Amino acid sequence: AELGLNEHHQNEAINYMRFARFKRGLCLKTVDSCFQDLKDSRLVEETFTVDEVIDMLDGLRTVVHSEVESELINTTYTNVLLLRQLFSQAEKWYLKLQTDVSELENRELLEQVAEFEKSEFTSSNKKPSADLIKPKLAPLNEGGSELLNKTVACLQEENEKLKTRLKTIETQATAALDEKSKLEKSLKDLQAIQGDQKTNANQDITELENKVAALKSQFEKTLNDSTANQKSLEENLVTTKHDLLKVQDQLSTAEKELEKKFQQTAAYRNMKEILTKKNEQIKDLRKKLSK
Repeated sequence: AELGLNEHHQNEAINYMRFARFKRGLCLKTVDSCFQDLKDSRLVEETFTVDEVIDMLDGLRTVVHSEVESELINTTYTNVLLLRQLFSQAEKWYLKLQTDVSELENRELLEQVAEFEKSEFTSSNKKPSADLIKPKLAPLNEGGSELLNKTVACLQEENEKLKTRLKTIETQATAALDEKSKLEKSLKDLQAIQGDQKTNANQDITELENKVAALKSQFEKTLNDSTANQKSLEENLVTTKHDLLKVQDQLSTAEKELEKKFQQTAAYRNMKEILTKKNEQIKDLRKKLSK
């Protein structure tokens, strides 16, 4: 007969059954002694009345009831202490054990346990082995807790490595941001220089416009002074307008060439390449930080 347990747990079950058999034997001896005490103390006469017999049986019932009740209560408390030991060991491994009280009245299982007890204690007269005689459970602080402590230590070490790596990435990201700030400042300076150049070009246009206005004013004055020279002045005005358009066209062309030459300078190309590389580095670092 087997209980469906491994060897170690089956030995523990045998230990408990041996303890239960011992307590059961004591209880039966106590009940027998109750009857024997009645015989020795009360059954000293040959005849008894009905009331005397009833009185003796009531007294015997009271004594036996008290003894059996006390033993049953003690058995219940003993079982609770046994469960407490098992639950304490399970909690060291962060396990939650469950019990099915309905299985305690399963006749088939009870008969299996009875057969197991019979095969272990009646069919064999061998003495219990050293493995079966264990006054205490295995220490709770060994085995599982040691493995748990090692796991915690490994996790802490891995956490420290991740923290160090994170600090390195943060340092790199900070350096990249500083470099980006410097590059942005340089770009703003270049844009300011380009803006100054455009301002100068605008000043030239303004000067030309002022000259045109002055010529127009002079033309109008001349027109007022001499009607005879009106056609000539009109022709001069047309010529001046053409010259103005031509100058404006030349100025626009010069401005485009200036901007084109500026974009073709080595400093502008290098600055643009540096900005492009730094932006790519910043994108990579952000992806690493998000991971």
